[in-house]
Amino acid sequence: MDRKGRRSPLLTPAARKDLRHRMLFFRQAALDRIRGLTGVSEAALQQYRRELKEGTLPDVLLQRGAGLAFVRELPQGALLYLIVRAAQPRRIVETGVRPGYSTAWILAALEANGAGELTSLGPGTAAGRAGGVRDVGVGQFVAPALRGRWTLALGNSEERLREVLASSHGVDLFLYDNGPGAARARFELRAAWEALSDRGILLAHHVDANPAWTDFCRLQGLPPQLLDPGPPPMGALIMHA
Repeated sequence: MDRKGRRSPLLTPAARKDLRHRMLFFRQAALDRIRGLTGVSEAALQQYRRELKEGTLPDVLLQRGAGLAFVRELPQGALLYLIVRAAQPRRIVETGVRPGYSTAWILAALEANGAGELTSLGPGTAAGRAGGVRDVGVGQFVAPALRGRWTLALGNSEERLREVLASSHGVDLFLYDNGPGAARARFELRAAWEALSDRGILLAHHVDANPAWTDFCRLQGLPPQLLDPGPPPMGALIMHA
């Protein structure tokens, strides 16, 4: 059940197997981009992929309600795991957290790294999301075993983001996932870029929702930079670029 007492739809074994497969599907372009961003070896990246295939996180997420409503999000959760394993960030900040789908993947990677902390600023807006996504509680997908490296900061980004970034003492990875509003996206991308460490990585989800990501990359003298073409597309830019 979700936090409002509604029972999650039951999945058949075939549907569960299909969703698990989708969670662990990777586009080659995204894998190549992770190698370019982090310098990780092909052998290490393959090791991290085996961890996911042999691990239980997809099953835990399905048990906690990450079902059909998240079908468009599924491949990119596992990409977050790979990039956190490859980049070995110490301090991560994400915005727009609601049920904690991306949060769970990030925290699982930090646990595998044996180091690092995540601060999530939310809850994010429900605008543009499917009904099943709106219905889940904040942090519902984050299993208790993964919460030791996690801080959930409640509030909106306009009021709290700079405070959160300042308290992180240099951010190694920032994920923008805070809805389609262009003004909010521009504010968060600019604030996060100023707070990134020397080799910090900036990620942005649903970069097709507004022109903020394209405009931001052009300000750096670059065409729009993607981690994964999607849909939905996810942008990625490393500080040294």
